[in-house]
Amino acid sequence: MRAETAESKVKVVVGLGQTGLSCARYLSRRQESFKVIDTRQNPPGLQQLKAECPDVELELGDFREETLMNAAQLIVSPGVDQQTPAIRKAVASGVSVTGDVDMFASEVQAPVIAITGSNAKSTVTSLVGEMARAEGLNVAVAGNIGLPVLDLLQEAPASLYVLELSSFQLETTSNLGAEVATVLNLSLDHMDRYASMEAYRNAKQRIFQKCRQAVINADDSMSRIDLPSTIKKWHFSLAENSASEFSLLTRDDKQYLGFNSEILMPVSDLKLVGSHNVANALAALALGHAAGLSMTAMLSALKSFRGLPHRCQWVAEKNGVNWFNDSKGTNVGACIAAIQGLGGKGKLILLAGGQGKGADFSALTEPLSTHAKLAILFGEDAGLINEAVKNAIMTLTVSSMEEAVQLASSKADAGDIVLLSPACASFDMFSNYEERGEVFMHCVGELH
Repeated sequence: MRAETAESKVKVVVGLGQTGLSCARYLSRRQESFKVIDTRQNPPGLQQLKAECPDVELELGDFREETLMNAAQLIVSPGVDQQTPAIRKAVASGVSVTGDVDMFASEVQAPVIAITGSNAKSTVTSLVGEMARAEGLNVAVAGNIGLPVLDLLQEAPASLYVLELSSFQLETTSNLGAEVATVLNLSLDHMDRYASMEAYRNAKQRIFQKCRQAVINADDSMSRIDLPSTIKKWHFSLAENSASEFSLLTRDDKQYLGFNSEILMPVSDLKLVGSHNVANALAALALGHAAGLSMTAMLSALKSFRGLPHRCQWVAEKNGVNWFNDSKGTNVGACIAAIQGLGGKGKLILLAGGQGKGADFSALTEPLSTHAKLAILFGEDAGLINEAVKNAIMTLTVSSMEEAVQLASSKADAGDIVLLSPACASFDMFSNYEERGEVFMHCVGELH
């Protein structure tokens, strides 16, 4: 890439990692001049960048104000907070900011289904992808799950794109123009990044910008939004007698997924476990229907979909005790959904803890007092969780996953459920939530 001169400003990719690397590839393919900056001396993707874009200019270490101020445009990776003082100063001076999702949207011609939410977005995104495949479509599933969106442009064009998008990605998204968009749900998360719940909510709701249809969770007031009458709206709900198009129906003491009060299929045919996954199924049906998928294809996919690893995943039954791995439950809302989803199937022993990201754990009190008999806590913020719930339920603190599993095994009775749903990020003890889940499953497997 040619060096920047006073007469020739260049685009600046802010933050490397998987997304920053995909942005660099994209700009390189287009033969655009750019540089890459990162506060880390050895960021993820550095060696790949040097191999694939050997001439790119790199700045590693503290951001240099002059680099940001003189940029033609800032392409900010999701992991970089735009409230960083040097970025704020550049934006105030008139430098524009974009991200990989808007760059992707400017190129694709096929419709996009865009999915966000505090919880379940990976499950719903994957499920909608399976529904589209059952329809026989060439579908691409990407975003916060799988490939970065810009890497899709190196592949054959798809007839439908299903994108999972995080609030961090949506901060730089203004022109997605999805065919169908949804905020599945909202609960406290990432309070180490956002100044308030309202700021987090505003970031999530950017997914609706320029969309043509919207899917709304009628049961979640935080995720609802006033949209123009020109946008077609579809609703889903677990409430009986709901006015939502997609809802839960009860007939002769049996539960069914319904569309406009007509039965689609029995809930008992789902391989997904828990009431929260019934809501996920309804959301996926609403999204797929809005995008034109047939009920036949969608119901076929629903009946065969077994869910994703580390998301309320059944692990084993030992001595009458069922063990579930919900390591992806990295915030309080996800943990509550798992507790309530499995509640009523047996008394719970919850394994929780890690890095809380500034969360308020007090919301765990009511579901734990209703459905659980013990919380076994570990990790950096175990003490904060204990303070929040100790008056509602018995708590014990351990120092490792192995100790947590052994203790849970000794306290569980036949008919109980042991649930790993940490309500926290994993980085204090593990490299990611996947490793945490794998260690949990290994420890369960070692039980005699």
